[in-house]
Amino acid sequence: MTPEPSDRPVALITGASAGLGLALAHGLADRGWALVIDARGAEALKDAADALAARTDVVPLAGDITDADHRADLIEAVAGLGRLDLLVNNASYLGPSPLQTLETANLDELRRVYEVDVLAPLALTQALLPKLTRAAGVLINISSDAAVEAYETWGGYGSAKAALDHATRVLAAEHPTLAVYAVDPGDLRTAMHQAAFPGEDISDRPEPATVVPAFLRLLDSRPESGRYRAAEFAQAVTP
Repeated sequence: MTPEPSDRPVALITGASAGLGLALAHGLADRGWALVIDARGAEALKDAADALAARTDVVPLAGDITDADHRADLIEAVAGLGRLDLLVNNASYLGPSPLQTLETANLDELRRVYEVDVLAPLALTQALLPKLTRAAGVLINISSDAAVEAYETWGGYGSAKAALDHATRVLAAEHPTLAVYAVDPGDLRTAMHQAAFPGEDISDRPEPATVVPAFLRLLDSRPESGRYRAAEFAQAVTP
């Protein structure tokens, strides 16, 4: 059931059935935000929504963010909540595992990386900019250090995230009333990160929930639009 419109802040988070997207959803739910969340896996998304529903209104919509009909459903869900204060373009595609060099990259896979990581976020942003503008809202595009560092075999994903970073900067210039950010969360213990390092032990990477306070401080402080690392908003630890 779609919740009735309310005065509570509303966020749309893509790729929110697991990992960083789900952690951010929980962080915002704790603050009373209403949520629209999406992911490709319907069962995992339902489980995520059930866990969130005890604390807030949540609309889960399973689908592929590159599909125009699915994006239309997300836009309709946001309209049903009456406003949009935050859009988090988190859904991403890494490419095949193990990662490929640019010399050997499958161009169909590379095209899919760009469709998911660049074109779909831009399409969703285009459709929702009027609502974000009315709310003087926040746009967060999830970036990566691979967008600025040249790692072997990361050419597809890294160049796509670099393109998203630049699009973020241009959107900030074109919409000065909005807070527009590309945010690198750092290496996290997620399924995507494991896929990048098949067979390796990534248990030393922090859980996604550990960076949520940094994202919340970003939302609270609303610095100048730009590219940031989540670590820049990590709370100082007092000895």
